[in-house]
Amino acid sequence: MSTVHFAKAAVPGLLALFLSAQALAQQAPVQPFKDELFTPDIVERRDGGAFERVDYRELRDINQRDEEPERRVRRRYVDLGVRKAESLETWTLPTGPMDLGRAGPGKGSAFSVIFIHGRNGDRRLGMNDYRFGGNFNRLKNLAVRNGGTFYAPSVKTFDAKGVASIAALVAEIEARSPGRPVILTCASMGSFLCWGISRDAATVARLKGMAILGGAADRDYPKSAAFKAKLPVWFTHGGNDTTYRAEEQMALYTALRSAGQPVRYTLFETGSHGTPVRMTDWRAVLNWILTTK
Repeated sequence: MSTVHFAKAAVPGLLALFLSAQALAQQAPVQPFKDELFTPDIVERRDGGAFERVDYRELRDINQRDEEPERRVRRRYVDLGVRKAESLETWTLPTGPMDLGRAGPGKGSAFSVIFIHGRNGDRRLGMNDYRFGGNFNRLKNLAVRNGGTFYAPSVKTFDAKGVASIAALVAEIEARSPGRPVILTCASMGSFLCWGISRDAATVARLKGMAILGGAADRDYPKSAAFKAKLPVWFTHGGNDTTYRAEEQMALYTALRSAGQPVRYTLFETGSHGTPVRMTDWRAVLNWILTTK
């Protein structure tokens, strides 16, 4: 077959693949929103797609993306219409009052996403539209546009009291939207709370999955209630993270995958500790967790 004939024969196949990808995207529970701006450049996939390595470049992914590097993303990356669905609230929980930001309905949500900040943070981090490359604005839009709700609580401690407060928050959210998926995501030191929650069988039963962004590795996770329940977990990590080393989180990912756990890992090569907060593809994470059984 000549090169010309081969090219002609390949076109229908490529078109079919493209249309198939489009169809899968439309069938996903969380529909596209600014995917062309936020989908990362994946340079390697292995483990049947469970592991992916992303080409991260500070010059492109910060300096060219931001109007003011690390302070204000360019306007095309955000849609501020979501602010109409936002509220700053204080909830009275069994563990005490909790300040939080909310984007989306207060009850009857199709799904709920909770973001736990790291040390020295509060609810303002997750509610910020312009910092972190506009990634939280996208997350809020993905939730609200698909009938879900995004929650950004202020956490006072990262010990057992903090874990108890998040457990109480999850229970309250589940009560407001009974039977609907709840996804817990934790960044940096906030990962201590995700790991603490993983020991609480009652709270694990209320969760659909977790995402750990640049967090610490929990070597005892295989002993947890979440491990027993095979709770889906997606790790995202910067390759040059000096706070929590990527190799340690990779070792946990490898152990979990070997044990048949539903787990994924995204490595942002050359990325620092804060890179996952900026670069995590929230639509991919939400859809994987929501559709993993």
